[in-house]
Amino acid sequence: MRISVTVSGLSMLYGEDLSGLVETARVADAAGVDQLVLTDHVVMGPRTDRYPFGRFPFPLEEPWPEPLTTLAAMAGATSRLRLGTGILIAPLRPAVLLAKTIATLDVLSRGRVDLGVGTGWQPEEFQSSGVPFVGRTARMDDTLRACRVLWRDAPASFVSDTVSFENVWCLPRPVQEPLPIWIGGGLSPGNLARLAEYGAGWMPVAPSLDELREGSQKVRAAFRRAERDPTSAGVRGAVPPVRGEQGVDLERSLEQLGGLAEAGATDAAFALAAFVRRPDQVRPFLERIGRAGENL
Repeated sequence: MRISVTVSGLSMLYGEDLSGLVETARVADAAGVDQLVLTDHVVMGPRTDRYPFGRFPFPLEEPWPEPLTTLAAMAGATSRLRLGTGILIAPLRPAVLLAKTIATLDVLSRGRVDLGVGTGWQPEEFQSSGVPFVGRTARMDDTLRACRVLWRDAPASFVSDTVSFENVWCLPRPVQEPLPIWIGGGLSPGNLARLAEYGAGWMPVAPSLDELREGSQKVRAAFRRAERDPTSAGVRGAVPPVRGEQGVDLERSLEQLGGLAEAGATDAAFALAAFVRRPDQVRPFLERIGRAGENL
């Protein structure tokens, strides 16, 4: 399994100096962590009670740096670390601009981008961006299909209900062929179809081991039906923090990695803010999970 860290809790860990995110990437790169993942909110509306995955874990004042910009800075400070989004709200971004930005990041990082996408859950993000909230799922599909055409063809043409262009050049192309697109959320029929068509992997939100096991089997069956290699399907499993008398017990938390692998996970995902509470804890945490990854 790869060791993946979702960078979260920015106000708690970095305060006003968010340039510390770049230093975190340097440390993770040297420690042997395989991937850093950034989440995406263009704006935050007041109705966090609409969050569909339980209690929203951060205050309204939490900063959300634009992920592709931040990953570009991280790319310049690292040499082996993979750079992921989890998730990027794809339907908020024009297809040609998203294709250009992702391809540029992949070129500058020498092929280290993992594009994790989803539809978002806040109407406010879409309304304030001048993009309809209704129909965002179809817009995401059109956007990603258009990106794949732009990354492949020059000149490129594409026609759909929400994205169309004819005989355009969008260069440079990504280094990776194909660039990995990970699909966030549950395994609805639509998401299974996306995974089978163009997905590299599945990113569920905090699944139980049973849910992860069942889901990984469904994903690999969908790959098989699409005549794709089922062993190539990625599955990201969350590592929940195990708490002891002194707070999070990292060693006991790491004991869960075997169960994740048995359930079909290819990536073990740690949420940074769930495991560390102070800036001085970031480096030891990354170094410890990096060592754990060497034994997987």
